[in-house]
Amino acid sequence: MTSTSTRTEPPRADCIADSAGGITFDIVGDASPGAVLVLRRRGGKTAADVMRLPLTPAGEGRLRAVLPSTVELPEGRWDAFTTHGDEDAGEQRIEPGIRDLRSLVDRAPDPGRAQVAVRIPYPTLDGKLAVRSWLRAPHAEAGTLTFARGAMTLEGRLYGAGPGGGAVVEARLRGAKKDVYRAPMTVRDDGTFTFTLAYEPLAEGRGDEQRLWDLWLCPADAEPGQAAGIRVGRILDDVWDKKGVFRYPVLPVEGPKVTRPTTAYPYFTVDNDLSVRLDTAKQEPEKGQGQGQE
Repeated sequence: MTSTSTRTEPPRADCIADSAGGITFDIVGDASPGAVLVLRRRGGKTAADVMRLPLTPAGEGRLRAVLPSTVELPEGRWDAFTTHGDEDAGEQRIEPGIRDLRSLVDRAPDPGRAQVAVRIPYPTLDGKLAVRSWLRAPHAEAGTLTFARGAMTLEGRLYGAGPGGGAVVEARLRGAKKDVYRAPMTVRDDGTFTFTLAYEPLAEGRGDEQRLWDLWLCPADAEPGQAAGIRVGRILDDVWDKKGVFRYPVLPVEGPKVTRPTTAYPYFTVDNDLSVRLDTAKQEPEKGQGQGQE
């Protein structure tokens, strides 16, 4: 006889992530026909946005599902559910248990790989289990950031088919397709790269109080802002959301092109991509401006 689970509390999964991109999910529960773990890509509405993994007995009252590294999981955030029947049966959100991410720390894939795949199980803000997936081909991994007066220098590594000689870094102003600033970069034979980005040119001639510049690596002979480019980011570790974790110095931006007090600092976006934020003080109205005549 096959038993069914009588547990009323939400299912809880322990996860082990391996360096190749695979994840093992262990859930406390009893075996039942058609039991599966379901991953649904947030915002997705097609069959490609659903991944179904069989749950099989793993001993000691636990069920196991395995997401192999060889199975492609498109980039995005995937919420985790269980169901114990066919596709029309109800699904139940999974809560996170122990997450063993040690294999992801300081991960260093073969630089010659055509693409980089990363999957990190993580707890959502409402306490549920999800998987953050990145699939980059090629990829520019951000490494050490250092700072000098009014500039930042990045050391990183390219994976896959990246730009060769004459490559540049492009800072692209978010929301303004034609606003692009370029700086030279060095790409070494081992795939490592470095560039220094001055902040002053990013502040030139603009009156808005906040500017967000996204960083890309591009061939120097491509039209500025037009090449597909390689987005600079940091995904080869165990931190699924770096925006609130990695903090960098806020530096004053100075020079003849800066007309109002301005500061700049790099940060990681919600997708763990590297950008630069500039903040300019509001321009105070001249005395009497906007006031009625007496």
